[in-house]
Amino acid sequence: MFVGVARIVLSIPAAQTLKDRRRIVHAFRDRVRARLSASISEVGELERTQVATLGVAVTARSSVHCAELLSEVTGLAENLREAIVADVATEVISFGAGGTGIRGGIETTLERPRRRAAGEIEPLEDRDEEDSE
Repeated sequence: MFVGVARIVLSIPAAQTLKDRRRIVHAFRDRVRARLSASISEVGELERTQVATLGVAVTARSSVHCAELLSEVTGLAENLREAIVADVATEVISFGAGGTGIRGGIETTLERPRRRAAGEIEPLEDRDEEDSE
């Protein structure tokens, strides 16, 4: 499993108010969500009238596909009429086949022995193993 992330900084010179800026950012965000399997959110300072910083995340089975998805998002940003792409930073991270390289997930919880509450009865299958030793 691979996770790709991108930070896209847009310069919006025509925006005179935060409402102008939000309209452009929301339209771009909606376009990305409709066309691509990507999560996108505004992550930078929300009060800057002419600058918007967006975070994008994608997941895929291959690093190449992650990179392609991030490239498509960047391409959509570059085609915006009302904004200029000021900066783009991307990274693709591997978590192993099927996400096996992720630490601390449900697998860890299932592997840990469960603590019993005071007065809780031990299951029969656990007693049988102890008695046979």
